[in-house]
Amino acid sequence: MKIPRRKILHLAAGAVALTSVPRLAFAQAYPTRPVRWIVAVAPGGGNDVFARLMGQWLSVRLGQPFIVENRPGAGNNIGTEAVVKAAPDGYTLLLASSNNASNAALYDNLNFDFIRDIAPVAGIARTTLVMVVNPSVPAKTIPEFVAYAKANPGKVNMASAGTGGIGHLAGELFKMAAGVNLVHVPYRGNGPALTGLLGGEVDVLFPSLASSIEYIRAGKLRGLAVTSTVRSDATPDISSIGEFIPGYEISTWYGVGAPKGTPAEIIDKLNKEINASLADPKLKARFADLGDIPMPMTPAEFGKFVADETEKLGKVVKFAGIKLE
Repeated sequence: MKIPRRKILHLAAGAVALTSVPRLAFAQAYPTRPVRWIVAVAPGGGNDVFARLMGQWLSVRLGQPFIVENRPGAGNNIGTEAVVKAAPDGYTLLLASSNNASNAALYDNLNFDFIRDIAPVAGIARTTLVMVVNPSVPAKTIPEFVAYAKANPGKVNMASAGTGGIGHLAGELFKMAAGVNLVHVPYRGNGPALTGLLGGEVDVLFPSLASSIEYIRAGKLRGLAVTSTVRSDATPDISSIGEFIPGYEISTWYGVGAPKGTPAEIIDKLNKEINASLADPKLKARFADLGDIPMPMTPAEFGKFVADETEKLGKVVKFAGIKLE
């Protein structure tokens, strides 16, 4: 019996619709169990702050715990690879950051390609870094610090959250622009680096403003300048480095990624909830208090943003001549 072409097309369309129903139903029910949110650095850094803020929001909105799991090591690569290898079912997420973008230029033999293997979900925020010193350092301004460093070449220790991270890049750019010799001391994460600075093990650090602002306000650290082009509304009394070194600017960002192959319906659901959080007055006020700028984006927009940042930070790594130690 010959089946009319119109009937065949109708049956085919019905089959496609039926196969899409389980995926849609799965996404509508998602999540039905706790979600792991991997932060690829030690606790205490800006990554950790944002993952916990957003995790609390998503837990309330979606009715399941979003559990932050710190997986530090190898410049964010251990935690990132764990997400790359996870099942693409929406139950393992990555707190993505500018470090993922710079790592593409730092590591020649990664077991993954961040842009290829991590699906973009949503942007969270862009935030300035801040140049902070231990109060024992006799400098309260950028000119005073430059003079102090030049009077003590090779004796001023500059901490970072790890070689090639955004804070390290900020410090290397500062060294070149200011013409000073600072000794790089890499830690395993921003939290440990802050602890080292607070304890006087090192002299200066370029952490995110979000992770260090409370120490600055308490007088435990001295903020010399932010790395953005203009002063932060959260710390209007702290100058920008660009006020003294024209053209200096670098910042960090945070977002959400998932394993490649995660259903688009789940990614879209997460994106919708994250963007809703970024528009919430209470969360916006918290971001402003930390000196952060919300970064709502579609998955496609965040993907393009990551690609652009990877290219830009790759140029910074090469320009600064940064090599893994």
